[in-house]
Amino acid sequence: MLKQFQKKDQKGFTIIEVLIVLAIAGLILLVVFLAVPALQRNGRNTTIKNDAQAVAGGISEFSSNNSGSVPTKFTGNAGTLTFANGSVNNGGTAKIQGTTTVQGSTTGANFATTTPPTAAAVSAGAIYVDSGESCQSSGGAPTKSTRAFAIYYWTETPSVPAGTDASTGIINGAGLKGQCIDS
Repeated sequence: MLKQFQKKDQKGFTIIEVLIVLAIAGLILLVVFLAVPALQRNGRNTTIKNDAQAVAGGISEFSSNNSGSVPTKFTGNAGTLTFANGSVNNGGTAKIQGTTTVQGSTTGANFATTTPPTAAAVSAGAIYVDSGESCQSSGGAPTKSTRAFAIYYWTETPSVPAGTDASTGIINGAGLKGQCIDS
């Protein structure tokens, strides 16, 4: 009779084995659900940074194509900004993502000549071009120049509080870190 019990084949999984597999699957899903929002945020931040650099390149292209004169306005059309001034209608362009707004992206908008918007008014995916000054450095006042452009943009950084960054002097929104590049 003992041989009968030993010959019996056991098929299937024990409850412990099933619980271990479910625990491992649960951990994998948790890691995925925590990583996906961060990856999406990084993608949006990369897009806005690339768009800000494209705007800086378009301004530089305009200046190079027009004997050093600077653009005073832009027009937007389906992801392309065209820079112009009083005498030149098309001297430089910038390709940007369709979701990016540049100082409102209204047709024929003039570049701003004042400081960037307040902390309550900044938004991710927006670029603010300030003509007549360069980026602020170490919290000091920006350098004034008729040929300078400060291009401000905001990236999503959850831990950033609203207000002015003491080290750069750039305005941050709640969860939005302000950054600047010169053109």
